[in-house]
Amino acid sequence: MKRFSAIFRLLVVAVAVTAFSACGSDKHLKKAEKYLALGEYFDAATEFKKAYQTTPPKERDKRGQRALKMAKCYAKINQTQAALAGYRNAIRYKQTELDDHLTYARLLLKNGEYKAALTEFQAVKDSLTARGEWYLSGVKESGSQGVRKLTDKALLTQNGIESAQNAPKWKENGSRYTVKKMEIFNSRRADYSPMLFGDDFDRIYFTSTRNEANGDELSGITGTKPGDIFFSEKDDKGKWSRPEVVQGGLNSDYDEGACSFSADGREMYLTVCKTDPSSPRFAEIVKSNRSDASWSKPTEVKISNDTLSSYAHPAISPDGQWLYFCSDMPGGKGGLDIWRVRLTASGMGGVENLGEPINTPGDEMFPAFRPNGDFYFSSNGHAGMGGLDIFIAKPSRNEERGTRNEKSNTQSSTPNTYILEHPGYPLNSQADDFGMTFEGPYNRGYFCSNRGDGRGWDHIYSFDNPEIVQAIKGWVYEMDGYELPAAEVHLVGDDGTNEKLSVRSDGSFTYVVTPGVSYVMLATCKGYLNHKEELRVEQAEESEEYTLQFPLASITAPVLIDNIFYDFDKATLRPESTKALDELVTLLNENPNVTIELSAHCDFKGSAAYNKRLSQKRAESVVNYLIEHGIAADRLTPVGYGKEKPKRINKKVASKHKFLKEGDVLSEEFIQNLSGKEQEECNQLNRRTEFTVLRTTYGMFDEKGQLKELPKPKKQEKESLDDDEFDYYIE
Repeated sequence: MKRFSAIFRLLVVAVAVTAFSACGSDKHLKKAEKYLALGEYFDAATEFKKAYQTTPPKERDKRGQRALKMAKCYAKINQTQAALAGYRNAIRYKQTELDDHLTYARLLLKNGEYKAALTEFQAVKDSLTARGEWYLSGVKESGSQGVRKLTDKALLTQNGIESAQNAPKWKENGSRYTVKKMEIFNSRRADYSPMLFGDDFDRIYFTSTRNEANGDELSGITGTKPGDIFFSEKDDKGKWSRPEVVQGGLNSDYDEGACSFSADGREMYLTVCKTDPSSPRFAEIVKSNRSDASWSKPTEVKISNDTLSSYAHPAISPDGQWLYFCSDMPGGKGGLDIWRVRLTASGMGGVENLGEPINTPGDEMFPAFRPNGDFYFSSNGHAGMGGLDIFIAKPSRNEERGTRNEKSNTQSSTPNTYILEHPGYPLNSQADDFGMTFEGPYNRGYFCSNRGDGRGWDHIYSFDNPEIVQAIKGWVYEMDGYELPAAEVHLVGDDGTNEKLSVRSDGSFTYVVTPGVSYVMLATCKGYLNHKEELRVEQAEESEEYTLQFPLASITAPVLIDNIFYDFDKATLRPESTKALDELVTLLNENPNVTIELSAHCDFKGSAAYNKRLSQKRAESVVNYLIEHGIAADRLTPVGYGKEKPKRINKKVASKHKFLKEGDVLSEEFIQNLSGKEQEECNQLNRRTEFTVLRTTYGMFDEKGQLKELPKPKKQEKESLDDDEFDYYIE
């Protein structure tokens, strides 16, 4: 069975390990072989080391074999220097194969010994060439030059040669990135896979094996406690709190880590590795649901029926349609590959391998998305600086226009349209660098690396790459109410952009825009009228965020028209009412099939007849303004209710007036029982102008009751910014 190449800090553990041949009856060797079969590399390395030390020097073959096994175990748990020492002894005792020399060269690279690595890689290349194993036999790529394809070993060797040659230059040249170790997050153990969370990115989750993690036993894989999910919060001054373990049912005595969140923040996907003392460990992806501020006990996410493979490092695409992950399942390019599976209402769709150029015969892990659609991952199979390097995958230019509708997916179902970028030093180093998380649309955030740690433990770093980013920050909410997380925003740009954006739990969304492009956005939600906003983006000399509001009017409940003012004891509209009235004109124009009742209300002071007449005149004043500004009179019904319909308090109003609660009705009897100040506040609430939707089919039918216009079929791509770009509907 294929060996699953992974280490505990990645929470990806061996599916199966082909046992090495038993060598003697030494008790340490037997224990080591048992631990190795279970994927407990730390314990296995400890026992192999004891077996090596107790083997007589004259038994050179056995010492070399045990040094090799020890080296492989140390490599698994990221103790690079100990692994190198083991390989050197195995080479000295002449107990290595060509594969071992390739691994040794890759470890030299990871340790920053570039000259020695280049020499070793070149020796491997010479050996492969002499054996006729440099190219695949009889296979040529299509094209006029007919370039032959390298074997898997040859590709890793060639990339290793390029790495050893280029890494010193990359380090010397540097980049625009600045990197800083985040001491507040880090402990004396491993801390990795940070993930920002919250509408303001003021909470961070990460995995840690620190002493505060659950459980009492140490892992046989790393010699530390099993990993748990911890979190830290940022206060109003931008200071992060001391990390705490997540309480509730999320963490267990097993290994949890590498979490990711759904677009609405209601679901956490993470990796868990359960312990079975009699069999190898399997990594699996699980899901936890958020209720208020707590996370539920995770449940398994069943990706496929393959029970002999591991699944880890989940990442949800920004549009929420795909789950990306890494696995050793059959059908990959070798080592660990990055895959994806479609998320549907009925469950998981088909599983896809991202293929070339993402995946290689090496390991590709830790998929992540920047909100602008760029896809990040870590790999030790591409030419890099050493261990796992971070790479950025972007659509190729000839595919860019065709994939704009799937911008957040980075590509269509054909995984061969990427151009890879290596962001250079100091984001990447000779060590393992992985686990990107971004602070909104900006090229800053956090990642992790084991650079400079002789024990191989990972720590969390911040990164920042100054660049000009222009973005829309929008909020969708009910008029006179709270956010609408169930809403969607349809966005069209005159550059061919046509996307459907989901909103977060607070009704907000963020979208990176392109200078020189005009955008139209239509917010929709079941049970509410639509709202449209337009924006022309000009070139900026520094980062800029455009703030847009999308208040949606309810179809089923009266909607307050805020900031409507009349002269005292009259129906004359005051000038400061113009802004609110113009917004109502816009709303009615954006929803041309709607008719409304325009109602005015008074407090309980004065006679019922007087209040009725005054409120009727005020309602008519508003309707006359709307008619003067182009709204058809037969779409408007003015009604003055006087004091007949006292206001019913909703949740938002109750939050502003602490003496009121949701559902209170501000009747005269209710108000008379309040204090003087509270009575005046309630009277002000009763003095209001509202509208209620009466019909949503105005102008849609002819005199015979037939639809005037049949629905148009939806186009796959849009090129203009006419109103026809959107399917206007009211659900």
